[in-house]
Amino acid sequence: MTITDIVLIACVAALLAFAIYDQAVVPARKGTTLLAIPLLRRSRVDGVIFAGLVAILIYNNITQRGALLTTWLLCALALMAIYLFWVRVPKIIFKKEGFFFANVWIEYNRIKEMNLSQDGVLIMKLEQRRLLVRVKNIDNLEKIYKLMIQNQ
Repeated sequence: MTITDIVLIACVAALLAFAIYDQAVVPARKGTTLLAIPLLRRSRVDGVIFAGLVAILIYNNITQRGALLTTWLLCALALMAIYLFWVRVPKIIFKKEGFFFANVWIEYNRIKEMNLSQDGVLIMKLEQRRLLVRVKNIDNLEKIYKLMIQNQ
């Protein structure tokens, strides 16, 4: 096993751990889920670039008659990239005392101000940063508003 294979195993394991954490652990943390709203994805250009680079590596490994293990690990990395960039749906998960946004726990009392932009982006200002919440369905903003009013 080469150093390349070890690095690929570490990358695949890290992506798999993140996927499991994101889909199974986060919804179970900090109590029961009151509301889970799907968000718009960020630009898919990064995913296309990453998948293209991995495809080039797979092609190069096959044409240069590289190790079969390396080819399989690159394919596993490509599958994880496809899942994370195209299949997985980012969510904001509301709990009783706060919410998870981008897998970060934020308590309701940290919100100093909330605004809604003209294009339907909910802006939450915290102490030192602001969150831009872009929901898939604009009707979900009303659900978020009602939940925030109930938890004040």
